[in-house]
Amino acid sequence: MIPPKPPSRPEKVSLLHHARLFRRDILSAQPAKLYRAWMAEFRTPFFRSYLVNQPELVRRVLKERPDDFPKSDRIGEGLRPLLGNSVFLTNGDVWKRQRRIIDPAFEGGRLKDTYAAMWAASDACVTRLRARSGGTVEIEEVMSHAAADVIFRTLFSIPIEHETAARVFHEFRDYQRSQPILNLAAFVPLPRWMPRFFRRRTRAAARSIRTLIAQLTDARMHEIAAGRAPDDLATKIMTTRDPQTGDRFDTAEMVDQVAIFFLAGHETSASALAWALYLLALYPDWQDKVAAEASALKTGDFSEVGQLRVSRDVFRETLRLYPPVPMMVRETRCPETMRDRTAPQGSQIVISPWHLHRHERLWDRPDDFDPARWHTENGKACARDAYIPFSAGPRVCTGAGFAMVEGPLLLSRLCAAFRFEPVAGKVPTPVAHLTVRARNGIHLRVTPR
Repeated sequence: MIPPKPPSRPEKVSLLHHARLFRRDILSAQPAKLYRAWMAEFRTPFFRSYLVNQPELVRRVLKERPDDFPKSDRIGEGLRPLLGNSVFLTNGDVWKRQRRIIDPAFEGGRLKDTYAAMWAASDACVTRLRARSGGTVEIEEVMSHAAADVIFRTLFSIPIEHETAARVFHEFRDYQRSQPILNLAAFVPLPRWMPRFFRRRTRAAARSIRTLIAQLTDARMHEIAAGRAPDDLATKIMTTRDPQTGDRFDTAEMVDQVAIFFLAGHETSASALAWALYLLALYPDWQDKVAAEASALKTGDFSEVGQLRVSRDVFRETLRLYPPVPMMVRETRCPETMRDRTAPQGSQIVISPWHLHRHERLWDRPDDFDPARWHTENGKACARDAYIPFSAGPRVCTGAGFAMVEGPLLLSRLCAAFRFEPVAGKVPTPVAHLTVRARNGIHLRVTPR
């Protein structure tokens, strides 16, 4: 049984037809040869784009010379209404300053400090799902709710039931279905003076989300000033000074950063967790292994996380097959020679975890679900050279360690409490919205164990 994979487009299509396919879904708009190619060039009268899969080229762009391949300014064309000037979109000195302030909140011991909030969120998720078990459940919605709960508890020490948190969650659900993480504007070099047009629904949702986040951030600023702020991620970030300048984030800057924390920490985790539960429903033997292993979770102590080896392998394999962020776009600062081709200055360099993680010349059985692969020679080699669900190099996701605690914990606790089974006739089709989601949701039969 092969997990769902979107169909590839025909090899040759007109530019207009490709644009239509791309607008509908960037995954099925790509040809099948990208799963074998080391590099592919895409030319139009307006721009050149190069997708690179060769591990040496990926390393050059992300790790060895990242300053020569900055994040494309056009990546923010569709996301700036929500994310403003967040660390996800910035480059250069602005980005470095933001990371100097943000990174300490996610270092070492801070993960241990957030674990109690993750555990409480997993408790709440099990309780909510128990009320709906015994029938068919749309699991993406459940995982979105759970991941949002984790973010609000760890960031602001409030549960998802908090009035403002609940409103942010519901507004974000509207936003994520209407806005892809990459759209044509990310590739077409429109002049900066040309106005950008967004769907009215997208603009309204982004504005509403940012207003609600501003309320939470402003309230926390006052709590910090009064000396009664909880010791959570928001307080840590808002009280950390840039070691070089001594500056802290002001309220406006913090709104930008909280927006990306919510996007990166909620949307990506929700995507991965929903696909993981679907895969476990398809492969009940692996589901039973995860459930059996969950018996190690007895006290809710952070030390127990290290025993969730099977759950971690399942989560890693899910991130391989369904990387939440399917493509990243960089830009050449100067002409670059890659595989005997010269990419002019300003070219778009696309690195696609979606294609790299399924590359037929790198992975054994690339489309199969096999959590045991991580303990084979091929799996270990590919983990080093062809596995980047959190990006790599200096711009690696700050919350990667956070996600690798949250994901296995939630999977373990859910599989210990419930059995998940696929629903006949409800095979999900992967599509790229803000993250890799299912076109019509993921429907599973959920029964108590």
